[in-house]
Amino acid sequence: MIGIVDYGMGNLHSVSKALERLNVPYVVSGDREELADCAGLILPGVGAFADAMKILDERRLTPWLKTWVADEKPLLGICLGMQLLFEESEEHGRTAGLSLLPGQAVRFRGKTRAGRRYKVPHMGWNKLNYTQPEHPLVRDTEPGHVYFVHSYVVEATTSEVVIATAEYDGDVPAIVGRNHVFGTQFHPEKSSDLGMQLLRNYVTYVQERQASNQ
Repeated sequence: MIGIVDYGMGNLHSVSKALERLNVPYVVSGDREELADCAGLILPGVGAFADAMKILDERRLTPWLKTWVADEKPLLGICLGMQLLFEESEEHGRTAGLSLLPGQAVRFRGKTRAGRRYKVPHMGWNKLNYTQPEHPLVRDTEPGHVYFVHSYVVEATTSEVVIATAEYDGDVPAIVGRNHVFGTQFHPEKSSDLGMQLLRNYVTYVQERQASNQ
């Protein structure tokens, strides 16, 4: 069972429909006891970093998610959910994140290069570049195009947590992860066949870990 964390700021419908297409059992919930019965979690997110962290704090999901990860259970953050995995964001002032991965989220600078102006937000399809092609999250896939919508980009403290990048106003960390914590800056549930395969790979990873722990 995959748990989709409902804290009022996630694209719950599209993520749940993607899991349905994969024939994966799931539950959408903000109840910690209900989520505790799941083998892996997905933390979606749409909106502002500070607002999301405020809600997670108010619902006592922040310490609970940290305990979940400390117990070596899989977690996948999507879009804003990925940024929340890091230490902080500069969006609307400095706000502390879940601190599960090293780095921070900063706003795109909107630079102009070779006559090209990079618009903010970054919205559209960009091709992935795998920096860790053997990673379980990208195995059995070719680096194709996926769908992004974001105004802030992660600056990881170490390249070791970057699994794939995309080029937009520099290298964008597109897939990140360490141990059993993963994140995608893009929306895999909206990224056609490649996105669905990446979600399937996460589910497979969760299932394999569950089997090995039984």
